[in-house]
Amino acid sequence: MKIKGLWIPVVSACFTAACLAGSSLKTAAAEKNIDELISKMTLEEKAGQLVQHQYQDKKEFLTGIRHGLIGSFLNLPPDPETADRLQKIAVEESRLGIPLLFGFDVIHGFKTIFPVPLAESSSWDLDLAERDARAAAREAAACGIRWTFAPMVDIARDPRWGRIAEGSGEDPFLGSALARARVRGFQGSELSDPSSVAACAKHYAAYGWAEGGRDYNTVDVSERTLREAVLPPFKAAVDAGAATLMSSFNEISGVPSTVHAFLLTRILRQEWGFEGFVVSDWNAVGELLNHGVAGTESQAGTMALAAGVDMDMFSGIYQAHVAREVREGRLEEGLVDEAVRRVLRVKYALGLFDHPYTDRTLARSVMSKPHMDQALEAAQKSIVLLKNRDGILPLETEGQCIAVAGPLADNRMDLLGCWSGRGSEKDVVSLLEGIKNKLPASSRVEYAKGCDITGTSADGIQEAVDKASKADVIIAVLGESADMSGEASSRSDLGLPGVQQKLLEALSATGKPLVLILVNGRPLALSWAAEHVPAIVESWQLGTRHGAAVADVLFGDVNPSGKLTASFPRTTGQVPVYYNHKNTGRPPLEGVKFTSKYMDCPSSPLFPFGYGLSYTRFRYDSLKIEPAQAGPGGTVKAYAVVTNSGTGAGDEIVQLYIRDRVASVTRPVKELRGFARITLRPGESKTVTFTLGPDELGMWNRRMQWVVEPGDFQVWIGPNSAEGLEGSFQTVE
Repeated sequence: MKIKGLWIPVVSACFTAACLAGSSLKTAAAEKNIDELISKMTLEEKAGQLVQHQYQDKKEFLTGIRHGLIGSFLNLPPDPETADRLQKIAVEESRLGIPLLFGFDVIHGFKTIFPVPLAESSSWDLDLAERDARAAAREAAACGIRWTFAPMVDIARDPRWGRIAEGSGEDPFLGSALARARVRGFQGSELSDPSSVAACAKHYAAYGWAEGGRDYNTVDVSERTLREAVLPPFKAAVDAGAATLMSSFNEISGVPSTVHAFLLTRILRQEWGFEGFVVSDWNAVGELLNHGVAGTESQAGTMALAAGVDMDMFSGIYQAHVAREVREGRLEEGLVDEAVRRVLRVKYALGLFDHPYTDRTLARSVMSKPHMDQALEAAQKSIVLLKNRDGILPLETEGQCIAVAGPLADNRMDLLGCWSGRGSEKDVVSLLEGIKNKLPASSRVEYAKGCDITGTSADGIQEAVDKASKADVIIAVLGESADMSGEASSRSDLGLPGVQQKLLEALSATGKPLVLILVNGRPLALSWAAEHVPAIVESWQLGTRHGAAVADVLFGDVNPSGKLTASFPRTTGQVPVYYNHKNTGRPPLEGVKFTSKYMDCPSSPLFPFGYGLSYTRFRYDSLKIEPAQAGPGGTVKAYAVVTNSGTGAGDEIVQLYIRDRVASVTRPVKELRGFARITLRPGESKTVTFTLGPDELGMWNRRMQWVVEPGDFQVWIGPNSAEGLEGSFQTVE
């Protein structure tokens, strides 16, 4: 058989600087001022712009600012007074008056806490993600923070990795769309707006590919996988105008990201035209010694700066060694100047040279009613209904005795999730509170904790069973604490922690209607629950308005609409399991031994990517694809009619997948290439249209060129990655 011929790379321009969608960070006036500043700076002052210190109220820090030796801090106290006091020293008392840049991990909110990013991604609502980031930016800027270490755009296919909670799941297409939305939200229409913060796409790159799902672990990944699965969200963030990127902790095939010139210079700057600066992750420059690629701190600093890391977070190595390395001829001053130029460029773009102080009018936005209402909306849209046998949900409110059990029911802190900014548990609506607030006087709630989140004591289970036995319905609230996901929170077992499984089984044994509400920051292995529990609600960790949003769904005031962005495994041993895998030469086939499958477990996930139920029903009909053939650079339109065939209004997330059946390199069995969130009244129909062009149909060929090859494509339009109407079309030369 002849190998398929190659087209000329019809969309190669979309992978160069020529198609940057975000506005340029460069202006002629700013570049002129930057050049003048650099010409006046000593080596020590230059090095000072390339370091970021963990803030502490120390006299030596004030002295360092006054002498122009400090350019950035992270983790300031949450008040504008501290920011302005430090800024005043920098701009009014230092020799050159260069303003400071204050950074903070504003991951999913500052004081008003929105759902963790993995939860928010389950809404598939790009406008919502942008608005949430915009609200978080306003609140952070009110306290002087003008730089956030977000969005995290790592694609993650192993839920053992705790930081899956901080990203958008397993798919690079959806991840790219959300990366663009969040960058736009943080940075606003103008980066110089006092309410905007500089975004920082992280962690560049392949941090989510950590071996065994163990945080900080090694990564061995091909350039093909990098370009197909890892890099697209970073490229999307750059195209959206992200001002900064953060390099990752991990190595990639033997080269730590902190010194990975191919990533930091060749791809990021030369191919993509990135104009901002790269910051290391916390102490990552110092950790080059642990990696074993540098023998001394000075060597580590020189290597990182030469590779393209412009700012050293926390380690202090640049400040301690850069000036001497230049004077002794081991580091080119031109490299230092270019790094300084990138940092100053972002400070100019933020407007800090003209308006260095906090805009005090922004304080009125912090935890304002609009932000709280938005947090509720985000929480509602992020909830995923995984199971609803016999329509047990929504629950009745009148005349009910409801037993609520579980260690996360009367809990506020853990509902905030990991990296919860300056959020406070006192502002959180607990699940128990949310449920009670929904019930009239004719109903009552009986609560028992049952057990702790972790630990081995089952002493409280009997109390929970006793109360449950007298109730009309049981609500079990189980899952993870906030610190069980996020950084340094990898898990080897994805089941319910502690003795929560025993509690769930005991509650199920009462025979009463049972609803399981999950509070967690990652997919869990829930095979027993999926078989035995009538209703399962994935609530994730939804932030400030968690309990109110879940109660709205439980009692039918809100129709659940979220859909999974990370597949749920049947067992921990099944991971990684993800929808867009390759077929292999021996794809899984039931009843045939020598195929790629498990002996003791199906190959399919428990709940697939894109899956989520509603209280109403949606019917898909009338798939149409035109034209049947598309030429070079052409487009194909795919249509389907979606009808609400149920009795209630609801939102449906319509998804389009493709498969290139025969290509010069192996292709995934399915790839998401379009989605639309629509609202339908009972009986209402809408025609949903998707356009597939070179961006959606292309691939990296054997020469690592982005091309569209001639051949046959399958198309699916449906409610998730495992179901849908199927059609086909061809691309031709």
